[in-house]
Amino acid sequence: MLENIPSKEEMASLLGETLFESWKSLCKRIEEKYDMECQWNRGGKAWNYEYKYRRGGKTLCALYAREGCFGFLVILGKAEREAFEQEREDYSPEVQKVYDESTTYHDGKWLMFEIKDQLLHDDMMGLLKIKRKPNKK
Repeated sequence: MLENIPSKEEMASLLGETLFESWKSLCKRIEEKYDMECQWNRGGKAWNYEYKYRRGGKTLCALYAREGCFGFLVILGKAEREAFEQEREDYSPEVQKVYDESTTYHDGKWLMFEIKDQLLHDDMMGLLKIKRKPNKK
């Protein structure tokens, strides 16, 4: 857990205005569909911050931030990978490429996307729907 949660100004300065708008937009879309606990953490070696969406001890996804860069991580288990593979044509070539190139670990396939704008937001929401049905109307 992070003691000093970054302010909006810090995030805008870190990411840049355009990416920060994309970050806020994706968070808003997630929060409209899912009732989750949100947790700020240190981002490890590669990132300044991690912003994780969790419920009942299970992580839905995590957003990552560093200088001029914003990442989105979702982990798909076996059944979720099968669901994605049935729907893969519904996803952009970029999402399919990340899926194909991602390593599968014992706990699932870790898909990390570098978000540059809002073009992949629909795909990210589709991946979250595979991961967990939205729990908000």
